[in-house]
Amino acid sequence: MTQKLPVETPVYLFLGFLESGKTKFIQETFEDPRFSSGEKTLLLVCEEGEEEYETIRFAGAENVELVVIDDKADLTEEYLAKLQLQYCAERVVVEYNGMWALDDFFNAMPEGWLINQVMTFFDARTFLNYNANMRQLVFDKIENAQLVVFNRYDDTMDKMSLHKVVRGITRRCDIVYERADGRADFDDIEDPLPFDINAPVIVIEDKDYAFFYRDLTENLETYIGKTVKFKGLVATDKRLQPTDIVVGRHVMTCCADDIQYCGLACDLPYEMELQTRDWISITAKIAFQKHRIYKGKGPVLVAEKVIVCDAPEEQLATFY
Repeated sequence: MTQKLPVETPVYLFLGFLESGKTKFIQETFEDPRFSSGEKTLLLVCEEGEEEYETIRFAGAENVELVVIDDKADLTEEYLAKLQLQYCAERVVVEYNGMWALDDFFNAMPEGWLINQVMTFFDARTFLNYNANMRQLVFDKIENAQLVVFNRYDDTMDKMSLHKVVRGITRRCDIVYERADGRADFDDIEDPLPFDINAPVIVIEDKDYAFFYRDLTENLETYIGKTVKFKGLVATDKRLQPTDIVVGRHVMTCCADDIQYCGLACDLPYEMELQTRDWISITAKIAFQKHRIYKGKGPVLVAEKVIVCDAPEEQLATFY
């Protein structure tokens, strides 16, 4: 009889660079009886540091199977599915290699594997250096995290510099600064948006479009029914109606390699014969509705006023 994978398998992802504290945290997690309810658990270790797991100390150790994957070529859907079936795993815990792109794991996840939690760990002493020299990898490990932990933090460090890097990537995760003695400071630094979201017309300056686009996509319900004004780059397509366009900006979230056009569907008040790469100043009300651009529902700019204008001095939007 052919074995089948479970319909749903929760996956717990622990990210970070070598010696960032992942192993210690996972070890303590497995020692906690509250984390063990008898589930068969597959612990995938994609990076071996100086600290080794003491599986004998795991609560419910008999239900945990540790497998080392030290070659990224083994990170395939077929191999991961084989491991799950071999050990009858009901959940998966992953200590991921900090030098591997997270998409490599996502693309290898078997059917039914669902990300349940993503936690990222950094050594506070070396984090800024990593960010300066391996920005893409740092971005990759923070983008999807629900919690970012800075280990080995002390009061001589600039908490704001760590905070700003994380918040430049996402506003959704929690941040914790953990000291050598085990005490932890939860990040309570406020991050006001660079525009007034409660204004009758929310004016988005050129330098703030990236923040606006990210906050809109993360907190769409906050913007529905509000009116915004900004300068954007037009994109059109012959397959669309004459009054349908996309307007946005090119945004760099991490580095030059990840620059992408971040635009929003727009309903013009009348046909304007706009062309791709035209710049416009637009005042529009934000709605959540069906649109051809999305092949379903999404944020739509219902334009009230559109003026063709010159390109801004700084055309690329960033978080810096």
